Amino acid sequence: MITLHTWTTPNGRKIPIMLEELGIPYRIATVDIGKGEQFEPAFLALSPNNKIPAIVDDDADGRTVTVFESGAILTYLAEKTGQLLPASGAARYQVLEWLHWQIGGLGPMLGQVGFFELRAKEKSAIASKHFLDEAERLLGVMDRQLAQHTYLAGADYSIADIAAYPWLAATAEKMQQALGQQLAASHNIQRWMTLMAARPAVQRGMLLPKLS
Repeated sequence: MITLHTWTTPNGRKIPIMLEELGIPYRIATVDIGKGEQFEPAFLALSPNNKIPAIVDDDADGRTVTVFESGAILTYLAEKTGQLLPASGAARYQVLEWLHWQIGGLGPMLGQVGFFELRAKEKSAIASKHFLDEAERLLGVMDRQLAQHTYLAGADYSIADIAAYPWLAATAEKMQQALGQQLAASHNIQRWMTLMAARPAVQRGMLLPKLS
């Protein structure tokens, strides 16, 4: 059984989507980052960077494996099951390219836009402009890629799409004032988002973790 330690953030929802797509058993342990639970010693033992998500796989060829960082978890689960990441060749590295593009670029920039535009009590015009400009550039990169391919890394659905979708969904929902015009003009991203949102596993994963 896999235990997923997560919360209701874009990074936190990548792994529920992946697990729902794979159809393998798992349980969720919530880590309320609003209450600082990510800094508790028990979670620190799983995730040295104090960030969600993390998984504990008790059925990894007779041993227990712990993995933190969303990209590493997506890769681990894909390799464990042989799904959503080609085993070798150019197609594998295309998926990994776009997975790391999301982890190193799109996610952090959208996160900074969310902070400076929505959550920061003190506003900084220069910071907002810097992160908005870079977020808009990255959305342009994504839109051009999706103009040529059905999915982010090519013709096939992959962990790269799973990594990117929760961030785009959050942007569409919460950052319309900041990036709405750019998103509306990104017709290929809009087409991809509709395709993603229609997947039952994506729908289920985006609802998790369910909070009482």
